[in-house]
Amino acid sequence: MTRKKLLTVALLATPALAYAGLCGWMYAKQRELLYLPHMTKVDAAQTDFGIARNGVMLNGWLVNIGQPGAILYFGGNAERVEDRRKEFARLFPHASTYLVPYRGYGASEGTPTEADILEDALAVYDQVQARQPGAKIVVIGRSLGSAVASYVASKRPVAKLVLVTPFDSMANVAQSHYPWLPVRWLLQDRYEQATYLHAYKGPLMIVRAGRDDVVPAESTNQLIASLGRKARVLDLPQADHSSVATDATYARALTSFVGAPR
Repeated sequence: MTRKKLLTVALLATPALAYAGLCGWMYAKQRELLYLPHMTKVDAAQTDFGIARNGVMLNGWLVNIGQPGAILYFGGNAERVEDRRKEFARLFPHASTYLVPYRGYGASEGTPTEADILEDALAVYDQVQARQPGAKIVVIGRSLGSAVASYVASKRPVAKLVLVTPFDSMANVAQSHYPWLPVRWLLQDRYEQATYLHAYKGPLMIVRAGRDDVVPAESTNQLIASLGRKARVLDLPQADHSSVATDATYARALTSFVGAPR
C-alpha cells in the first residue's frame, strides 16, 4: 500500500476511533453521569431513621411518627428529600412518612446502582410494614424515584401509587439527551418502569409537567400508553421538572388522591 493510501486510511479511521473512544469513556463513566449524590450530602447525625442493609446504613427521616397511615417517598436524582418534611407533615397529618435517601445519597452509605437501589427500596418497604403492620402503604416517587416506586409496587402490596414526572425507561430518557450515542447499547442501569407497572393494578396517579426539560414528554406519554388501563393523570402545563412539586394544584390533587388512612 502506498504512503498516500495509508494516509487516506488513517484519516478515515481517525473519526471512527475517536467515536469508539468516546463511547468507551461514556460506558465507563455512565454512573457518575447518571447519579448525582454529591448534591444531597448531609451528616448522619441530622437524620432520625435508619435501616441496615447488607452492611450499608440507609439513613433518613420519619415524619409524623406514630400516625396510623404510612407513606413511602422516593425522591428525584438530585433531590434533598429532607426538604419535603414540612410539606408531608402538613399534607398528610394522619400518616407517618418515610424519607430515606438512596445509597450514596444524603447520609446513606454505599454507592448507587440500579440493582442495589431497587433492593434497598424493598428493604425500606419491609421495614415500614414491620413498624406499621396494619397500615396500607402509599408509595410516592418523583423522577428517578418514580421508577423505584413502580418497582416496589410490582413486588409488594401498595395501596396507592403516585408517580411524579415518570418515564417509560431510563434508556429512552438518556437517548433523548445523547442522541449521537448508542445509549440503548451502553446503558447498564435501565429502570424499565413501563415493565414494572404491568404487575401493579391498584390506584395510580401520574403527574406530568408541561415544561419538563429532563424527562421528555414522549417518555411519559409512552409510559401512560403502555399501562393498558386508565390512570388519573394530573397535567401541570406551566410546571417544569424542578417546580412541579411547588404547584398548588399538585398539593390539592395529591391530598385528594392519597386521602385519609382507613
